[in-house]
Amino acid sequence: MTIASEYQTEPTLPPRVIAGTDMRVFPIAFDGCVLGWVTGPDRAREVLSEFGQLGGNLISTADHYAAGRSEIMIGEWLKTVRRSSVFVATKVGRHPDHPGLTRSAIRVSLTASLERLRTDYVDLLSFDGDLLPPHPQESFEAVAELIGEGRVRHLSFANFGPARLRELQGLAASEGLTPIRAALVEYNLMHRTEFEKELVPAAQEAGVSLLARLPLASGFLSGEVRSKTDLPANPLFDGALKHVGRKGFRVLEVLGQIAALRGTTSASVALAWLLGRSGVTAAIVRINNLAALADSMGGASFTLTRHESLLLDEASA
Repeated sequence: MTIASEYQTEPTLPPRVIAGTDMRVFPIAFDGCVLGWVTGPDRAREVLSEFGQLGGNLISTADHYAAGRSEIMIGEWLKTVRRSSVFVATKVGRHPDHPGLTRSAIRVSLTASLERLRTDYVDLLSFDGDLLPPHPQESFEAVAELIGEGRVRHLSFANFGPARLRELQGLAASEGLTPIRAALVEYNLMHRTEFEKELVPAAQEAGVSLLARLPLASGFLSGEVRSKTDLPANPLFDGALKHVGRKGFRVLEVLGQIAALRGTTSASVALAWLLGRSGVTAAIVRINNLAALADSMGGASFTLTRHESLLLDEASA
């Protein structure tokens, strides 16, 4: 398989707007799940600071990540920057001390998150999985109250399927409830079908922006895992092992060829492919050191040619 060497290098991709909001987000977002587990406090400050200096402005976390340590580390860093320069997203619903998405659980969870984050508000509050009570209006009304209090700006969903997304956005519209502005869903070269065939049409119909989780397939697309014996350095990246196989090798081969011609990395090429796809507002990337940060931000520094994109489409089909 050969790749044409003629291509245009584009300037850094501009910010993209989350539907129905004034949030203009850089297309690479920071996945806070690494903080407190893979990344300690000193490195967290270093990486977050560099992320911000390079233009990154969306940080995604959850109340249960590393038993709350992720939010604590983000909160320590937030003290060093102008709060309005950063968009903070967190998720509620899975913390063991106050699970679920009842009115009381949402309020208690959000209060605890704000304390850990050392901020008065979050820009996006996500329902983390379909843990809604029998009458979901209760959950929407709880968020509306928090928005009225200035503690939440917008509502988002994480890990909801397309049918449920349509249903709940329809419910919000018909009953005058808080609208869903964004959905966090898995999308990468190894996991395409549901996103492209079902989630993109559902999101467009519902007026919802899509934020891609696991854009590097738990690190597999960086090329560091090529056999079942190549154990990731941290269990957080164990998901890469499920992609080892014939299809995975095809994808890594094409990524490597494009990366070599462009003088970049496989991870950067994989992110450039994703950011060029229809429906993607931003990729939420697990960045645990400065090298991973360079790879990630590199994915927003160029666009692939149509030929390069087609080769990756074919390899990952």
